Amino acid sequence: MTILRPIGTQGCGCDRRDAARPLLSVDDALALISERTRPVDETEALAAGHALGRILADPVTALRSAPPFDNAAMDGYAVATTALIGPGPWDLPVTARVPAGREAAPLSGPQASRIFTGAPIPLGADAVVMQEDVERTGAAIRIGHRPVPGLNIRCAGSEFAAGAAVLHQGCHFGAREIAVCAAAEVAQVRVRRRLRVAILVTGDEVRQAGGDPSEARIQDVNTPMLCALLTRPGIDLVAVEHGPDSLDGLVRQIAGLAGKADLLITTGGISVGEEDHVKPALQAMGADLIFSGVAIKPGKPVSFGHVRDRSWLGLPGNPLSAFITWKLFGEALVRRMTGENGDGVARRHVILAQGITRKPGRCEFRPARCIGFDPHGREVVGFDPETHSSRVAGLSVASGLIYLPADAAFLSAGALVEFQPFCPN
Repeated sequence: MTILRPIGTQGCGCDRRDAARPLLSVDDALALISERTRPVDETEALAAGHALGRILADPVTALRSAPPFDNAAMDGYAVATTALIGPGPWDLPVTARVPAGREAAPLSGPQASRIFTGAPIPLGADAVVMQEDVERTGAAIRIGHRPVPGLNIRCAGSEFAAGAAVLHQGCHFGAREIAVCAAAEVAQVRVRRRLRVAILVTGDEVRQAGGDPSEARIQDVNTPMLCALLTRPGIDLVAVEHGPDSLDGLVRQIAGLAGKADLLITTGGISVGEEDHVKPALQAMGADLIFSGVAIKPGKPVSFGHVRDRSWLGLPGNPLSAFITWKLFGEALVRRMTGENGDGVARRHVILAQGITRKPGRCEFRPARCIGFDPHGREVVGFDPETHSSRVAGLSVASGLIYLPADAAFLSAGALVEFQPFCPN
């Protein structure tokens, strides 16, 4: 087994510069996105049950302790351990019955109360003996072993106390966070407003669905793909447009979209060909081009900047390149703009099912699928022998991306590489 690199800030080997021209590493590009991007300022208050998928703008503080009172952790009998005099066994009369949701009568002396899970502990009791550990005879029980104080009792505030911070700012609000708010009796939370995003897919050759089926045109893949990637509770997709290969036309179109959105995403038109007009249009508008080109394969032309105080992410036109660079840079940009904490889905190590021969020089991100585990319990991934930036058929069976180091010309079967899944689970 070959261990290529440990997971870390430069763990995928992408830090090597492209030999042909001074391209940024992936890590440097991500650092620039983080440094040059600020979260949206505006916030709104929402009912906790309606905030699914949003990002918390303020911490959440518990309004009530959890549990709010001492209660039984299981069905059994509440007793006072101090009333059990001498060696056992002890015979106690059962003087009360305490179901969940009912007030409990106080316990006095050598008595027991029949109690059920979640019911309040009677005043005077300090232990709950589970029903399997007692002998019930009529209206009395026999306890054979002395219980310790606190046995099978969930104490008030043992999970969290009223006033405690239970969720942090920047938290992605999901089902688990909703559960915490319910336990803390928090009905309303403050979240970042939805991020306004516009998409501009460029290229005269791109044919919209149902359009002219000319042989000289290709089907538009990027528009539906990006719309699907951006359909989420925290994003407001304010515009989706197609732009021609025209400098003046793109200037007008970009200006209009920048006036609507916090983030403008373009695809295509960012290379150096005569028909690549997106970057010239941005430059004509006085845009701040922060980086253009990253030492990766596929997706080298990916670019980032600001136009009229709005963030801009330029993705390549080829669909697989657009998808991979969105996963690497677009997701990081959205997390930063929405104020979300963390670095997204964590990488993990996997084993290659077969060897790879490739051209070194740029770090590569290749779609891969989890196919099982080796005899040592290590996860194994399979992948196509080669990838093409325009082909997306393999994405439907891929579960993530493997990271291939820039200097690796050959990786043997069984090599240990980094893997970033598309989804958390």
